[in-house]
Amino acid sequence: MKTEQGVGNRIRDLLSRSYSLKRLDLGADARLAKKGFTFETESYEVQELGHLCIMRMKAMLGLMRMETVILSVTHKDVPLINLDYVKAAGKETQIVELYNTQIAYEAKELQEALQKIRDRDADLTDYTSAGTHWYDDILYPCSYHKTGKGVSDRLAGAARDCAAEYISLLASAPDCDPAKKQAKSRKFAESLLASGGPAVDQVTKLFGRETAERLILRHMYGIR
Repeated sequence: MKTEQGVGNRIRDLLSRSYSLKRLDLGADARLAKKGFTFETESYEVQELGHLCIMRMKAMLGLMRMETVILSVTHKDVPLINLDYVKAAGKETQIVELYNTQIAYEAKELQEALQKIRDRDADLTDYTSAGTHWYDDILYPCSYHKTGKGVSDRLAGAARDCAAEYISLLASAPDCDPAKKQAKSRKFAESLLASGGPAVDQVTKLFGRETAERLILRHMYGIR
């Protein structure tokens, strides 16, 4: 199952140049299908770094497609990064979000790099989610939220550039206590599961609470 973006494959390939990746056996969770929705998930242990998840979804006979990529770094004191691409009814949305899950590091260089990418696409339509959210206080303002039609190349370019900047800065980022860093990721993932949202609610409705919990905590964020 493919999306137009394929940023997940790019991130996996970039990481493999510097780190050893071990694909994890997800069993039946690797492909979940029900009521016209299909979810395919890949998870990797990135040795001496953290956890990578690539999830792809299609629905409405392929008219709606999504790719979510999560890199939860536990050995470096860097932000959590989530990338989401959605295409529905010809309209595309690209989101790249940085969350403050660090122990101490401010990651100013990374924020500045992503802000430049955001500024570069200032003419594109912002994607907004109404209301307040549980993660608002830890979401960095440099995060990228754009949407539109006929802008595939620009959205894809932004996602690739954000991912490349993030990965390129990992080497110079400070090391940290993996247990303390994973505790930050656990808090984020548990808050996501508890607070819900369109994607979480849909997965729970289709496959049940137990599967949703396993999918989000273990496969997406690497919480064992």
